[in-house]
Amino acid sequence: MKLSVVILNYNVRYFLELCLQSVEASLENIPSEIIVIDNDSKDGSCTMVKEKFPSVVLIENNSNIGFSKANNQAVQVAKGEYVCILNPDTVVAEDTFESILDFAEKQTNLGVIGCRLIDGSGKYLPESKRNIPLVDIAIKKVLGNSQHYYANHIMEYETARVEVLVGAFMVLKRSLYNSLEGFDEDYFMYGEDIDFSFKSLKKGYDNYYYGGTTVIHYKGESTRRNAIYFKRFYGAMQIFYKKHFKSNVLFDLGVFFGIKLFTLIKPFKQHQPEIKFKPVLVSTNSNAQLVEKLNPKIISSVDEIDSNFEIILDASSLSFKSIIDQMQASNTKQSIFKIQPKNCNYILGSNSADSVGDVIQF
Repeated sequence: MKLSVVILNYNVRYFLELCLQSVEASLENIPSEIIVIDNDSKDGSCTMVKEKFPSVVLIENNSNIGFSKANNQAVQVAKGEYVCILNPDTVVAEDTFESILDFAEKQTNLGVIGCRLIDGSGKYLPESKRNIPLVDIAIKKVLGNSQHYYANHIMEYETARVEVLVGAFMVLKRSLYNSLEGFDEDYFMYGEDIDFSFKSLKKGYDNYYYGGTTVIHYKGESTRRNAIYFKRFYGAMQIFYKKHFKSNVLFDLGVFFGIKLFTLIKPFKQHQPEIKFKPVLVSTNSNAQLVEKLNPKIISSVDEIDSNFEIILDASSLSFKSIIDQMQASNTKQSIFKIQPKNCNYILGSNSADSVGDVIQF
């Protein structure tokens, strides 16, 4: 078996269904398996997987054991030569895994591979490629300056060696995952991808950012970006720093004041003026219930519209690659996006990297 795709799920049933549809399409020509490990979701996720994706290997935990421990648990039963650690709030293109594996097979000292990620509005996510968060970089990041936190010296569509990749999409050989002893279980959530990337580098392997494929990562859905998120994230950064570098009081103070600053400023953040978005459905075979509920204008391509539209992309009519391409092509227009998964009576999406995803049923 060539590839095992491991998806850790926690209460994102609708996003998981869309993710699984895209992963199945991407694995069509690859000897592979999909493993979903669920951390005690209460939203019907496991029932959905059993009913709609019977070939998926489903592991049901009876508690939320966190990101690191759950992924390690799933990789223990994986059979693929390669493993992909994938978030449930992602959408991959039909050629994503073929192109990634083709690149991987040509490398002689392969560590971890990541790829180009966009958010639910089609905008590029700079955390797709990052630098090691040394003291000065980490303090600047805490205080709101991310310039050196991200690997901005590498272009979006470039492929190059990089230090740190994001846990939403990581591909590597299963043998390497095991030799690095998986994700460090001292991290419950956040920071484990930085730690794992760094462990790969310390062992002498080359990590790569691969700009030849693009994946949607809704991000705001599985990671609610609030004060609790920031406390957990920067707490994880403190664990990382204490494990790999000398203790630093300045760093700890920077983290402390960064969290306090965020909790004070965030509630007073100015709201953007409300825009009324007109629904547009990109489809060749529209769903009657959707049309009745939203009464959208039906078109065949986003090229036909300008701004201020809610663009609904029908996965029954469009390939996932086409959906990703159309979102990127239209991200400069003041519009929002939703995707209708195949044979589903709902649409979903999120409007930015920070916003919680919407699910509209009909």
